[in-house]
Amino acid sequence: MGSIPYVVEDFQGVLQVYSDGSTLRSATLPFHVPVHDDGSAVWKDRVFDKHHHLHLRIYKPAVSDAAAKLPILYYFHGGGFCVGSRTWPNCHNCCLRLASELRAVVVAPDFRLAPEHRLPAALDDAWSALKWLQGQALSEKREEWLSEGVDLERVFVVGDSSGGNMAHHLAVQLGAGSPELEPVRVRGYVLMAPFFGGSVRTGSEEGPSEALLNLEILDRFWRLSIPEGGTKDHPLANPFGPESPNLEPLKLDPILVVVGGNELLKDRAKDYAKKMKEMKKNIGYVEFDGKEHGFFTNDPYSEAGNALLQLIKRFIS
Repeated sequence: MGSIPYVVEDFQGVLQVYSDGSTLRSATLPFHVPVHDDGSAVWKDRVFDKHHHLHLRIYKPAVSDAAAKLPILYYFHGGGFCVGSRTWPNCHNCCLRLASELRAVVVAPDFRLAPEHRLPAALDDAWSALKWLQGQALSEKREEWLSEGVDLERVFVVGDSSGGNMAHHLAVQLGAGSPELEPVRVRGYVLMAPFFGGSVRTGSEEGPSEALLNLEILDRFWRLSIPEGGTKDHPLANPFGPESPNLEPLKLDPILVVVGGNELLKDRAKDYAKKMKEMKKNIGYVEFDGKEHGFFTNDPYSEAGNALLQLIKRFIS
């Protein structure tokens, strides 16, 4: 008789991994975030990948100027590649706020999660989500909210945490001008506290834990998401690892990096921006003093959230 499977990895009860490799996911979140829907934006869900049963959520302002075409923002949620969803209230609130304040159509795709689907599954799904938009642009039966009043040549990719990591890889994969997506044109990328890794600890990682994040959580996410046999220097984790591609010869569209001053991931984000700047990339770096991981996603109506929205508004204008 075999032994009874036991828990070997546990992320706050939301994700449990057992000794036999099976997983258990809970619909109960480890935090309470009330939905803030004031009616200024509307939304609906659509399937973008039938094979993997993946959905995306589309948002748009409830009232818009018929004379002005709306830009499109893709929003990739965080969660260390292991947890999170477009349906989580913090993600939902964030996208409602982005659509309403920026006067934009926001597209928030789900993607396959680790450890059931290790990297590069999430990146493959992010690519599929953008290709879905290209398919809509080329279709005679386009999704209603994308059929008129939107500017398919003004698309931006916004990623939070692991979503920021994905935004980086999309920027590299697409290159300047995003020719593989024609007639869709990606104009820039916003990386909010991108979840990058590395075998050597940074100063901020060795600093004090945050209210919602600590090194144990970061390490667990990497253990569960990196391809089998890989380390935190894997190219999908560390853009500047020993086996990562040389980014210097690549031409990229503009990138904006945003991070909280008290984040464990701050030094990696800062180092990323510094190295990209040294490679002559068009990149900006903004640090929000005293803020921790998820300061915008978890409270998009805060003073810092309002400031970040103005920053993004300038970036996409």
